[in-house]
Amino acid sequence: MTAVRRSIATVCLSGTLEDKLAAAARAGFDGIEVFEPDLIASSWSPAEIARRCADLGLTIDLYQPFRDLDSTDPERFARNLRRADRKFDVMEQLGVDTVLVCSSVSDDAVADVDRLAEQLATAAARAGERGLRLAYEALAWGRHVSTWEASWEPVRRADSPALGLCLDSFHVLSRGGDPAGFAQVPAEKFFFLQLADAPRLQMDVLQWSRHHRLFPGQGAFDLPGFLRCLLAAGYTGPLSLEVFNDVFRQSDPWRTAVDAMRSLVWLEEALSEVSPGSGVAVPPPAPDLTGHSFVELGVDGLSGPQLGSALAALGFAHTGQHRSKPVQLWEQGTARVLLNASVTRPAGAGVASVAALGLESEDPGRSAARAEAVRAPILPRTRGANEADLSAVEAPDGTQIFFTRTGPEGWPADFLSTGAAPAETGVLGIDHVGLTQPFDAFDEAGLFYRAVLGLEPHAVAEVAAPYGLIRTRSVSDAHRRVRLALSVSVLRRGGWTPGVPDPQYVALATDDIVGTVTRMRAAGAPLLPLPANYADDLDARFDLPPTLLAAVREHGLMYEEDGEGGYLHVATAVLGDRVFFEVVQRLRGYDGYGTTDLPVRMAAHRRARATAAG
Repeated sequence: MTAVRRSIATVCLSGTLEDKLAAAARAGFDGIEVFEPDLIASSWSPAEIARRCADLGLTIDLYQPFRDLDSTDPERFARNLRRADRKFDVMEQLGVDTVLVCSSVSDDAVADVDRLAEQLATAAARAGERGLRLAYEALAWGRHVSTWEASWEPVRRADSPALGLCLDSFHVLSRGGDPAGFAQVPAEKFFFLQLADAPRLQMDVLQWSRHHRLFPGQGAFDLPGFLRCLLAAGYTGPLSLEVFNDVFRQSDPWRTAVDAMRSLVWLEEALSEVSPGSGVAVPPPAPDLTGHSFVELGVDGLSGPQLGSALAALGFAHTGQHRSKPVQLWEQGTARVLLNASVTRPAGAGVASVAALGLESEDPGRSAARAEAVRAPILPRTRGANEADLSAVEAPDGTQIFFTRTGPEGWPADFLSTGAAPAETGVLGIDHVGLTQPFDAFDEAGLFYRAVLGLEPHAVAEVAAPYGLIRTRSVSDAHRRVRLALSVSVLRRGGWTPGVPDPQYVALATDDIVGTVTRMRAAGAPLLPLPANYADDLDARFDLPPTLLAAVREHGLMYEEDGEGGYLHVATAVLGDRVFFEVVQRLRGYDGYGTTDLPVRMAAHRRARATAAG
């Protein structure tokens, strides 16, 4: 097994060139592409940039981009050749031998393929005299050359050893290109590869490219299949990322670089699955996750009693107290909720939050090794005598993820029994956990859970909610034993934000929601009332049994269905300013999360909070 070389274009990262180089090196990249605007804005000369890269252990693999080389105007083409000569000077000082030449978008771009080949050959000859190469790339919005097949034809006709192709996965796949055709190109003509993923969007391809590219594994493109075809055709250069993205260009460059590196590790592993003979090194596989072992809520002296009272009304019992920490264990069925009062937030008194998730792993040690191999932040742990040795990593939103094994020898042994027994209202276990992500971390989170935990991300949906557009995505294991529902506000502006800030919830599973909710309501559970309009609309849309419709009206149940089955769910009021519980029942093969009900629930939470405030 061999490790491929990994490179990243400086355009992917925020900051000055100095920031970008430091972040790329720290994240473990082998090389970089120097984006020309980064060089122009740098206080370092090209020679100084080369020395800095050498000090950091980075090679400079590509200088880019050179735009609008060809022209139907002979004088303009002559000026373009002069411009190319000056860029060749810069390349020699940088110590890089390949420049990216984009297909032209200008009005005077050459349409005749023979004339284009002639001009490319002329420029390539000047580069070749200096030991340099031109990697010609078809921009998906190029005036006359917009597909990789159209870029190959002038390169083939030019027949210059200093002229080859740069293949960019976005430009190829956004235009519906077929990577299987790479096999028809001589291997020595593949000069460079640029990788980018993207969501499937219906929009102008230039805007799609400039604002919505993603790292591999974060979008909808078949990058393992793309890469398999290119490697099979003989490409031997680095795997290099070139991603234009509004979020990445504003985020911490170190964090983005780590996310980028994780994406390449994931891609190499995915490649090994579709092409076992590819020869790339892969991390240890993610062991199967078999369920939610616990959800830990960070509480304080104000929110802790509120959460405890609500859990009791939901049928949970305070069954255990941690041996050495102010942590309570609450249980019903296989659902376990920890209330950790060691959290101190002077600026957020009374606020509760999901602080940690315990996930059952078939092999916690291998789960931790896998996490480290794909660049997950490993959290230091302190433990007392005779306490479980748990490994934990930090998710992009700050949530701690513990790899656990529940049993007599596992983490529950850290808790001393209180002797209390649950009221058994009908809660069977944890169905899923809902986590609002920071805006900058939504795409990163999808890849994190995919690459680190082996969970599969599902389609992104957008919902028009009372306080703006909400984007949602779920991740789960293949058997749906671990489910997470991730959401993010697409845009948040101004100071008027009466909605719940960054809500989080724990969804509790039952197989008899009407009976469960009836018992919870009798125990005083703070269930959320819904407006009569909602039930009236359900009656119009679905042919629900009269008894179920009556329960919807009485208990504030919500209902959604798809082609496979239905979903009944009810929410509690917000507890500790941020957290709430849901009780859910899946009917038949329903596999969603009640997303269409999100606006109704948000509005109901707003009314309940306004009423409580007085």
